[in-house]
Amino acid sequence: MGMQVCMGATMMCSFGVAPSTLVVLPENRTLTGTPAATIMDNKPIVNIPPFGMCSSLANPTVASATAAALGVLTPMPCVPVTAAPWVPGSPTVLIGNMPALNSDSKLMCNWGGVIQISVPGQTTVQIP
Repeated sequence: MGMQVCMGATMMCSFGVAPSTLVVLPENRTLTGTPAATIMDNKPIVNIPPFGMCSSLANPTVASATAAALGVLTPMPCVPVTAAPWVPGSPTVLIGNMPALNSDSKLMCNWGGVIQISVPGQTTVQIP
């Protein structure tokens, strides 16, 4: 069982160099007053801020900078591209008719990175 994820959760991308903080818009209020996240809180920049620098060669800016440096990996600023929702989410807990986000869920970046929750933002509510 994972922890319920809410506003302020810390995330990390496998190709990023710095952690980032999940932004959940205040439409998903819960009893604690902190907005709870759903699997649809996956919008780049709106919900998923950058992770510092990106080192994925699938990212076109990293690939071109690396080519310009004669093959030496050259990280470039991260701009997440997340088209799909978080998976798997919680199959039994719904927030606004969407599955709640738990700390075991992962989000795939189009550049090959796997974004996962490091700190869920709260430590009292467990969800499947």
